[in-house]
Amino acid sequence: MATTSYRKVINDGLWTNNPALVQILGLCPLLAISSNVINALGLGLATTLTLVASNLTVSLIRNQIRPEIRIPVFVLVIAAVVTTIELSMNAFFHELYLVLGIFIPLIVTNCVIIARAEAFASKNSVGLSALDGLMMGLGFTSVLVVLGGLREVIGQGTLFANAHLMFGEVGRSMTMVVIEDYRGFLLAVLPPGAFMMLGFIIAIKNVIDARRKRMAVPVIVAAPAEA
Repeated sequence: MATTSYRKVINDGLWTNNPALVQILGLCPLLAISSNVINALGLGLATTLTLVASNLTVSLIRNQIRPEIRIPVFVLVIAAVVTTIELSMNAFFHELYLVLGIFIPLIVTNCVIIARAEAFASKNSVGLSALDGLMMGLGFTSVLVVLGGLREVIGQGTLFANAHLMFGEVGRSMTMVVIEDYRGFLLAVLPPGAFMMLGFIIAIKNVIDARRKRMAVPVIVAAPAEA
């Protein structure tokens, strides 16, 4: 992958090879946590930080690891990073940490992270590996936040509810009531509703990709036949 460009890494992470929409990895936290924007943003940022730190570390030590033990070493690196993030969230964002619960330590088992360490960071430079982790994380976070926003609006009629869990007291003024006197739609906040909405988002992406392919195909105009 020596010829991998920064532009390709960015495009792959955000769109072409998005971990949630194309690779379909990390669905457990994606469906379970994305009941609102703040939960989704909290888990997404924690996952992004894990991806960047683990990719960076794996790339730095890749030439010192024997091939036979690379996967256990990668898992140890990821576990160390996640433990640091978990303790930090417990200290500085305790209420959000309680809401996210088991899904913070379960980042260790997220297939997105071990896949990027094995498929990319172990074969590329430090700069490319860090960028890959950042873009994959942002791609994953963007899907989480969009899904969380859809579920929150349809399920509760609000946006940015409980923003104080992440932004402190100033976050209490961030809550927006999108639908007044809304009784809610239970299916939207349950995992089956998240699964259906994720399928809808994937379908939209596929439609956009298909349209872009059609537009990229050059139109060949036949020359008029000579009389």
